[in-house]
Amino acid sequence: MTATIPRSGLRTRAQRLLSRLAAVLVVGGIVFGGTPAVAATEEDETADAATAQMHLNAGTTVTAGAPLLATVTLETPAGTTLSAGSIRLEISRTPLADGAALDAWLDEGSTDARLDAVADQPTAAVAEGSTSSSSIVVSTADLGLSAPGVYPVRATLTGSTADGEGDPMPAELTATTVVTVPPAAAPAVAVMVPITATPEDGSLLTADEVAELTEPEGALTQQLDAVSGTSAVIAVDPAIAASVRRLGTRAPASAVDWLARLEALPNETFTLLFADADATVQAQTGRPALLEPGDLTALLDPADFASASPTPTPSPSATPGTDADDPALPDAAELTAIRGADPGILWPTADVTDGDLAAFGAYLGDQVATVLPSTSVDGYAGGHAAVGARELLVTDARASARLSAAVEETEDAVRDRDLAAAAGHLFFASGSGAPVLVGLDRSETRTAEALRAALTSIATPGAGLAAVRSAAPAAVTLTGEPDAERQAALTALLEDEQKLVPFSSVLEEPELMLVPERIRILRLTGVGPTDEELAVALQTHRESTRATLGAVSIQKPSAIQLFTAAAPLPVWVRNDLPWPVRVTLTTQPSDPRLKVQRTTEVKALAASNTRVTVPVEARVASGELRVEFRLHSPTGVPIDVPQSARVTLRADWEGIGLVVLGGIIVVLLGLGVLRTVLRKRREARQAEEPAPGNPPGT
Repeated sequence: MTATIPRSGLRTRAQRLLSRLAAVLVVGGIVFGGTPAVAATEEDETADAATAQMHLNAGTTVTAGAPLLATVTLETPAGTTLSAGSIRLEISRTPLADGAALDAWLDEGSTDARLDAVADQPTAAVAEGSTSSSSIVVSTADLGLSAPGVYPVRATLTGSTADGEGDPMPAELTATTVVTVPPAAAPAVAVMVPITATPEDGSLLTADEVAELTEPEGALTQQLDAVSGTSAVIAVDPAIAASVRRLGTRAPASAVDWLARLEALPNETFTLLFADADATVQAQTGRPALLEPGDLTALLDPADFASASPTPTPSPSATPGTDADDPALPDAAELTAIRGADPGILWPTADVTDGDLAAFGAYLGDQVATVLPSTSVDGYAGGHAAVGARELLVTDARASARLSAAVEETEDAVRDRDLAAAAGHLFFASGSGAPVLVGLDRSETRTAEALRAALTSIATPGAGLAAVRSAAPAAVTLTGEPDAERQAALTALLEDEQKLVPFSSVLEEPELMLVPERIRILRLTGVGPTDEELAVALQTHRESTRATLGAVSIQKPSAIQLFTAAAPLPVWVRNDLPWPVRVTLTTQPSDPRLKVQRTTEVKALAASNTRVTVPVEARVASGELRVEFRLHSPTGVPIDVPQSARVTLRADWEGIGLVVLGGIIVVLLGLGVLRTVLRKRREARQAEEPAPGNPPGT
């Protein structure tokens, strides 16, 4: 709850002082429950209130007659001091009635129960930017808790003043938490931890991504560090394994080790659908079978699976596909396999109907067990349930939500508050005595510290799905209703995919485009994304699909001038795809006066513009016309929109030029001949004339 200081009679400068005050109450001790209890206040929207946090750290279960040990820590920001005061600790001897009362107490600080003071401990003054701790011991007699239950606790700082820029003012801070006293024979609690990883492009993880995720501080490594040595049930996305194995010899050593470590864990494990796809929306859209990612081998590079020491010449009896030139490639089953994983568990979204359960049986067999939250059923009484002959594994929704929040927290006090709330909800869920199941939300930002703290506090050592399923299933009915928005999203994405199928024929291997596209669809409509995230991602994905369909096109040509009767016509083909494409360029003139090569085969390089020349021949001397260009895939699928160019032909200029050039040559030749004749005549006359000084006839 928000701890707000009354404003009546306070001056403006004092209010500004309060807005700068940050005081934290941390109460640590041993209580009857085996889990921490914490309360954290939220900051007032007006920023005119100080805040308080209370932490009851119950790391172990107290034995009979043990006291409550608490530590209170006050903290101030720079520029603010707290004077000496007192911490009053109050507790109600009347337990909370149910989970709704628990949430109301923690979130709003409201309860009908009376709280009694059990301790009043003086606190020392706190200098600016400092912390001060004091201890509180509450005897068993003063505590007065003996019956199992969830009890409200409140801590209040009183008698202290805050001093900063303005005049000193009262600094009374209040926070709430709970203490859980479990029954003598508490039922087992199993916790399911989903492990997923979303690539940046939504398809499969790249080598760089798996290297980053599996390094010592990587997110995937953090998950395994946290669950190792606990009884957590692991639900892993098989796309992670496929991302590692498809790299073959290029797979980072850390990723290979991570996968081997996962398979070596003794924890109960099952696989999610590929890319954490949601079976519920597929059943509700009438899919006859679960959507598959497609042929994953299309994404493999044979060079990554070649032998390190290939045999130069394989023997005639060698098995095909085992030499370096033709290595054996793993199939989809080998790429996605997780050794020891239970194949009979499905964890979809919550809006499951009776018809969906029947579809799940058709998809995966009638023995499949479906994981659902308690909010999806009527008659919840523990983790094992059934709808007719259909088996369910039911998670406690409130405890799961609080625990999911706890594993996201980096602040100990806030985390422990959620752990206390989860422990309280589990107490209410255990009334039937049947084992209880908790399922964490999908998350890729948990820290090893937070996850391990949650598992240590909540999960019963050695308890897994086997313990939950050992109890007789409770008969329940489903309350889920179809989600029309998610159905519409999947339908729209599959319609867009169908547009890509013919377009992908521009590639020698269409699977290079279609398989990643299918994986992205599975992720987008999967269990992880919220409705808000799906709406945003759907719009982005549809824009990306439109961009892909327009990635291969003819660049708009400019006007073309042709000065000869036969010349090449230049055309540019744009390819923005990351793969080379093969297309056929069709050229059609608007007038038969121009003879063109009708089709030209084009291989356009990846992410580049390719120049194509189309031979043409004019059938008349000159003219102006239009030429239309179209692209088709090798299978005849039209690609993008046609383009046209205005062509001006001046082919008669070639003849005129030849005549002029011929005339010039004739003139030059004539002048050369005339010059030669004149020179010969001149030489002859000079030969007939007598030499100077010699009379004629001598």
